[in-house]
Amino acid sequence: MVKHSVVIAGHRTSVSLEDAFWRALKEIATQESVSLAALIARVDAERGEANLSSALRVFVLERALGRI
Repeated sequence: MVKHSVVIAGHRTSVSLEDAFWRALKEIATQESVSLAALIARVDAERGEANLSSALRVFVLERALGRI
């Protein structure tokens, strides 16, 4: 697990993910020409009640499966 601090909606939060998920998120952010923080903020805004780390894992999985 790798913990990163990110700023979402003006507040700092820590997110713990496996390195493979961080690499995938950085790649997706690059492909979409957005910052990693902006990508995480988008997932955060759409996650509902899910834990942010879990929501990010699901986002990466769905992206890999071509669902989003």
